[in-house]
Amino acid sequence: MNTNQHIIIKHNPASVSIILNRPEVINSLSISMIDAIHDALSEAIHNDRILFIILYASGTRGFCAGGDIKALYKASVMADSAFIKDFYQKEYALDYMIHTYPKPVIAVANGITMGGGMGLAAGADIIVVTEKTIMAMPESRIGFFPDVGSTGWLFTTCKTGYPKYVALTGDALHGGECVYVGLANYQILSHTYSQLIQKLEQIETSNDICQSMETIIEPYKVPVQAYDSDKDRWVADYFDTDAALPRILESLKHCSSEIELCNGVFSRIGERSPTSLVLTDMLLTANKGKMLQEVFARELKAALYMTLHHDYREGVRTRLIDKDNKPRWDPSTIDDVDTHELQRVIDA
Repeated sequence: MNTNQHIIIKHNPASVSIILNRPEVINSLSISMIDAIHDALSEAIHNDRILFIILYASGTRGFCAGGDIKALYKASVMADSAFIKDFYQKEYALDYMIHTYPKPVIAVANGITMGGGMGLAAGADIIVVTEKTIMAMPESRIGFFPDVGSTGWLFTTCKTGYPKYVALTGDALHGGECVYVGLANYQILSHTYSQLIQKLEQIETSNDICQSMETIIEPYKVPVQAYDSDKDRWVADYFDTDAALPRILESLKHCSSEIELCNGVFSRIGERSPTSLVLTDMLLTANKGKMLQEVFARELKAALYMTLHHDYREGVRTRLIDKDNKPRWDPSTIDDVDTHELQRVIDA
């Protein structure tokens, strides 16, 4: 077993385990962690003994809460565009590498899995969650946007309407709901988490690895209940649309059924940066159906722009530093967002 500070690389009979080991901040990704994961994956490609990759995390709170917001906030305050660009380029390159990796990858995501954590898990061939897993893309609450390729891959993984719903509202999905919506393949119980990983690490076969992994998961998986079909219909009715964000919000104002859902959406959207919301909607429209490489390229331009934007600094301040939860967004309304400027950013 080799340890590189916040990433543990463990060599098993037929696999390599890559273990996020920064539990004090729910395994939030620093550049050094991203580099270490990338290097481990690069080495494993050329090692014929390594047949698959296992990705999981230390600690009980979560798999990965996202990127290193404190470091990015500091860079934003200092206008350090070089650091910001380096961070996102490396993070997105790693995420793309997992999506296109030539050997099977299994991600076991227990607990909080958000933002950059979703980016790591989404590219895996098999994604396992527990009843304690919480998946979400809440970035617009801090003046950013759902990135890590999500404005593209949400459309290839999620049920109808959920890509825009998840991205715009930041709605958190819990446990089996992640499987139901399409963000994971299996749910297990958290008390079997360590035992499952141990079984996966003991695999020695050179047969069909994905089949071997699924055979091992089978005794541990728990049935995913049927979730609220009324919510499915509501999400499809209001979010399975190519209409621009103002039209979506206008239609929600006239929502006559599922009032609780409507009010919850307005409450969540009202907390968010108007610029972030408009940018998110524009990226979803631009990236739907596009090749993943193009999605990441467009998101990189948007990430550089938003991390240096007033709303990012204000969002981090109000949510994570002062914690007054009283953001002063600029502009303060969706109608005042300069869509032409945002279009130039993502089309540059």
